[in-house]
Amino acid sequence: MVFSSITFLIYFLPLFLLAYHLVPHKNKNAIILIASVLFYSWGGPKFIFVILGTTLLDFYLVNAMHKQNSKKGKLRFLIVSLSLNLGLLFYFKYCNFFIENINALLGTEIKWLNVVLPIGISFYTFESLTYVVDVYRGIHKPLKNVWHYQTYILLFPKLIAGPIVRYHDIADQISNREKNYTADVKLSGFLIFCIGLAKKAILANTLGMQADAVFNLKASEIDTVAAWTGALAYTFQIYFDFSGYSDMAIGLCKIMGFRIPDNFNNPYTASSITDFWRRWHISLGSWMKNYLYIPLGGNQGSAAKLYRNLIIVFLLSGLWHGASWNFVVWGAFHGTFLVLERLFLGVLYARLGKLVSIPVTFLIVVTAWVFFRIEDLGFAKHVIQKMYSFDFFDGKFAMNNDFLAMLTLALFFSFFTLHRFTVSLQYKVYGESFSGNGRRLALISGLVLYYVSLSFISALDFNPFIYFRF
Repeated sequence: MVFSSITFLIYFLPLFLLAYHLVPHKNKNAIILIASVLFYSWGGPKFIFVILGTTLLDFYLVNAMHKQNSKKGKLRFLIVSLSLNLGLLFYFKYCNFFIENINALLGTEIKWLNVVLPIGISFYTFESLTYVVDVYRGIHKPLKNVWHYQTYILLFPKLIAGPIVRYHDIADQISNREKNYTADVKLSGFLIFCIGLAKKAILANTLGMQADAVFNLKASEIDTVAAWTGALAYTFQIYFDFSGYSDMAIGLCKIMGFRIPDNFNNPYTASSITDFWRRWHISLGSWMKNYLYIPLGGNQGSAAKLYRNLIIVFLLSGLWHGASWNFVVWGAFHGTFLVLERLFLGVLYARLGKLVSIPVTFLIVVTAWVFFRIEDLGFAKHVIQKMYSFDFFDGKFAMNNDFLAMLTLALFFSFFTLHRFTVSLQYKVYGESFSGNGRRLALISGLVLYYVSLSFISALDFNPFIYFRF
């Protein structure tokens, strides 16, 4: 089940919110757990026991680790917990990939089960890792109630596609969030949810149909117009798809009294790839920084070690997105530009100014998305070659009017905050302070977006969710 499905919007969500607001505060976590189990089981009934079992084991392992008096004793439990979580992630997500590559490299025929990937395993595994590592580092004490820990991991708005919420960011809210049960917070949550739903149902789905239409063509049928159409369509599809889902998760959590971190900050207005990664999938970037980049040494030491660390982090970031070489290439592509920016590009961007650096960064990101979207690396390279051959007069491909309208809206909203006035307007829309007229406007706007989004979902036989498989 995904947030943009009729089943969720018409049946699951209203029933959940009704039950959640009828029960007293002490019973709200129980309602969350029941709803989260049902939500996850809807799409992956075979794997609900995997997540329930691993979270149960993790809870007791971490509590046992916390009680150890010696650093060596704590380290043993840390290793066991990390091995459990990373072992399951490797088995489900990467075993097939490594076996296939070993067979291709050595000419062997090792037989292996076709392992099915549990929904959202990358997201909740990383959250489990934050819990054990934060407790090990002494950043936060472990939860004493196993059901509270299950609530942290299984909280359904963020369960399948994040944001990746670090344990210490939400720990105190698990048992005490009554201060957030205000009308303005709930109204803000509803509006943010509806904005996210509109991003997904209206923009991402329409753009996604065009992207699929291009990338399903034969290589010989793709000219420069088709290549740029597909690349731009996917660029905006993945942004509005994922940021829309994140908005829906953040909005739902607000309605429930939780405050979780933002996951996007207008990434296509970035003036460098370094800046892009401060704005895109912020929770993953933060996770990689705190649990991988800094432990590797970060920017401490020689320049060579810094560049090595950046490349390692982004190769693994690519692999985190999927067990396929195109994701590794995508990660390496970004990592390479991060290194180049520290070598000379950063200084060049500063001299040229944002009028140059923002469009250049955007072109780099668009090009990289082609590798992300197309698993066949040969086909991906062909599309990029066509993009930059600049032969716009082949006449093989024509864009339709629906796509052009949505592309215009996507461009407008993606670069909406380049002006100071629109930045302040965005803060007001996503804020929690409403006047009397502001409350009415927020409620009406949310209801209109909700209704129009439902209309698009009902009318279009196309409603994928890109990060559902990560």
